[in-house]
Amino acid sequence: MHWILLSLISAVFLGIYDITRKSAVRNNAVPPVLLLNVSTAALIWLPWILMSHLAPQLVPLEILRLEPLSWRGHGLLIAKSTLVGASWMFGFWGMKHLPISIAAPIRSSSPVWTVLIATLFMQERPSVTQWIGVTIILVSFYAFSLTGKLEGIHFFRNRWIACMLAATALGSISALYDKYLIQWEGLSASTVQAWFSFWLVAVMSPLTVYWILKERTASPFQWRWQIPLVAVLLLISDFLYFTAIHDPTAMISLISPVRRSSMIIPFMAGTLWYGEANWKLKALCVLGLLIGVYTLALAGS
Repeated sequence: MHWILLSLISAVFLGIYDITRKSAVRNNAVPPVLLLNVSTAALIWLPWILMSHLAPQLVPLEILRLEPLSWRGHGLLIAKSTLVGASWMFGFWGMKHLPISIAAPIRSSSPVWTVLIATLFMQERPSVTQWIGVTIILVSFYAFSLTGKLEGIHFFRNRWIACMLAATALGSISALYDKYLIQWEGLSASTVQAWFSFWLVAVMSPLTVYWILKERTASPFQWRWQIPLVAVLLLISDFLYFTAIHDPTAMISLISPVRRSSMIIPFMAGTLWYGEANWKLKALCVLGLLIGVYTLALAGS
């Protein structure tokens, strides 16, 4: 399957994931939701980890077979898990406290951070077209800030907006790191996804222990069926995404914007299901974000 089509299907699952994630954390404690979420993903991968190690000939599909990893390889994936864990913590807290029609579009701005990180730390010089894309996205964000004020959300003073921005920046770094792991280190998509899912359990556990000791009474936990479903949806989306990156002709500058088109799905859900306000103004801002993101994609191609 072509990597662009894989990216599009990944975007659909990512959009449904955002809706489900909002349902999982709404009026719920974030740390146990996160731990149960990553534990579900690890349990799904555990049979393939064991089978690939003990009896690789029994793995039914080559795409599910994991490669043997050195200690260095595990170290690289622990770093990936730490990066993703930090991004998810910020993202889940932001998603809990913000309207989904605002939170999801903010998360889709990751290509801007990718350009800025590449400029500041990788000595890259963005083209005029890339700067135009960045400018369009920033203007759209300013428009979002004006729309948010109508709902009492001040973008430049709101801690949950800051959480979503931090999650987005860390997600951009993670996307660049994914390309390094798969295209430079030569790790397979299944190996990356399985082991970083496994190590995420260790990364998320201390936060849950802190919640049990300090915050369980103030912030109670409620079990919801959406919690394990969040993990399943993200596993499918990420597997398609990693498989797309594994294609030597794939361009992360195109995959990232295509995948972030997923924001359309939670935006529509916020409008139709949750009855969130000012949807017409937000729709114009979302359109601006999409134009900016695809301008970056055009420049990257």
